[in-house]
Amino acid sequence: MGASDAGSGRHVSGSTARVVLVTGVSRFLGARVANALQADPAIERVIGVDTVPPTTPLGRTEFVRVDIRTPSIAKVISSADVDTVVHLNLVTAPAGPRPKMKELNVIGTMQLLAACQRSPDMRKLVVRSSAAVYGASPRDHAVFTEADEPVEAPSSGYAKDAVEVEGYVRGLQRRRSDLTVSVLRFANFLGPGVDSPLTRYLRMPVVPTVLGFDPRLQFVHEDDGIEVLRRMIVEDHPGTYNVAGDGVLLLSQALRRAGRTSLPMPASTLAALGDAGRRFAGLSGFSPELLRWLTYGRVVDTATLVRELAWRPKYGSEAAFAEFAQARGLTSRIPLELFDRLTGGLGSR
Repeated sequence: MGASDAGSGRHVSGSTARVVLVTGVSRFLGARVANALQADPAIERVIGVDTVPPTTPLGRTEFVRVDIRTPSIAKVISSADVDTVVHLNLVTAPAGPRPKMKELNVIGTMQLLAACQRSPDMRKLVVRSSAAVYGASPRDHAVFTEADEPVEAPSSGYAKDAVEVEGYVRGLQRRRSDLTVSVLRFANFLGPGVDSPLTRYLRMPVVPTVLGFDPRLQFVHEDDGIEVLRRMIVEDHPGTYNVAGDGVLLLSQALRRAGRTSLPMPASTLAALGDAGRRFAGLSGFSPELLRWLTYGRVVDTATLVRELAWRPKYGSEAAFAEFAQARGLTSRIPLELFDRLTGGLGSR
């Protein structure tokens, strides 16, 4: 899928969603998107679904407890005359066995898309994907555009799930060409309210890194991510889009700015620690996907998104990291201006 009508940034007359269903509403991203949508008077109803009740107030959003892996999701969509589905239920932080995570991501998506296909009221689908579909390898492109294929396709974890999810979405498009479908490949979220394996990794007093590697990293601020999703829902922007803040930050720069001490170690040692943590302590901070990203990094091109929306994220990758670090009390022991002089101004590039 490619972006259409690049540069239009259009709001199509009569295209505003009336009844929106948001999956994964009990998680941070789903709850924030639901709250943003319910503030729009043009949207008649916002329905949030998840397997567990939300812990934060959802205002006028109607919560329905349902497992999208079951046929029950079709009943919710048909009975409420849902015309727009926002699928945010991609689990990227494993909290249990891998087979359960795959079920939630892949089987859940299959059931949801089947329900969308059968519904005569459906006209729009917005899907959260991940820039992890591009993989992470030593032979990667310097910058990935939406048209690029991964040099080494993801073979495990949520990255592989995201590839499969996008495949099922393309299948739905072939069967329902009347639908407006937007797929968003997000970089890693950062911000004051984000809690993820990455943010927990960055908060470690001594941060293990892969010996001999200093990856280029990109982030998307939570506020910018919500705004992109909101625009995709209330406007028509069919296509696949990379979403990230401008610029890049080296891992070494990020750790210095956060006042963290790094501990370089061989990749095999770091992988063994991660495996031990998953087996004996229930930790997910050193998943294979995160380790490959922290070794080789990944940079995506966001020009297609900027042209299509006629809008640019408020926070660059560096600014998103800075706000996260400030909110969590992670501050460099070296003044920022001095740090930039000592590093040759790398942090501002």
